[in-house]
Amino acid sequence: MPASPSPSFAAAPLAASAVHQRRLREIWRSAGWPCQDLVEVELLAAGLLERVLQPGGHETLRVTDAGLAALAATLQRNRARRDPHETLVERIAREMARAGRIAWRGLSLRARVGVGDEGRWVMAMPDVFSIRHTSVEDYVEAAVHEVKVRRADLLADLRHPHKGAAYLALASQCWYVLRAGIATPDEIPAGFGVILAPDAGPLDVVRPAPRRAMRLPIGTWITLARANAEVSPDGEAQAWLGDPAGDPGGAPADRPAA
Repeated sequence: MPASPSPSFAAAPLAASAVHQRRLREIWRSAGWPCQDLVEVELLAAGLLERVLQPGGHETLRVTDAGLAALAATLQRNRARRDPHETLVERIAREMARAGRIAWRGLSLRARVGVGDEGRWVMAMPDVFSIRHTSVEDYVEAAVHEVKVRRADLLADLRHPHKGAAYLALASQCWYVLRAGIATPDEIPAGFGVILAPDAGPLDVVRPAPRRAMRLPIGTWITLARANAEVSPDGEAQAWLGDPAGDPGGAPADRPAA
């Protein structure tokens, strides 16, 4: 039976804390064994958890109705934040497929950043990764598109230069796709192209991405082979995002498709 209820205070601000939300989820998914740390003390005092005395005499924890409501509210907030991002990611992936490229979403790729003794391997998760549809390895021209719809997320990325370095190590050209209004092109490092995405209307290539010659490592090829590529929604094989000089991921005008 539940132990006597704890007084509830400051439940709403507490429920918004990432640490407390994580603990609530862990207890909801588990048998409720207590850690007996200060995070649980605060959750108990706020009425988001309750103690349950088991027949054997030991106590476990259970998420209360208020705790469930807090978890559901967080889920709704996270979905609201993700939906514009996922919508734009899907749009970019489809544009790459329409442009005759093979595109993937949600890949986890190993990339080496730094040189010599300072180099290290990191995991990179670009929003969209694409290659040209070609049988000639030198013409693959891998492209990374990183999508940002919130300024806070963009600034968090820019504060960690190793993320950008990982993208640059994986692809011949890298792009930031920005929801219009969250940043200006000059805030983006010079090694990246910039595409602005208005809420309505076509995508705007405002700065072409520098292109570099490179070959994909075997580990990347293996990951691509095991992943599911995007399927082009229609037969528009040459619906480029911009003009040939500024096309994000398209074939150069002076290079034949293979």
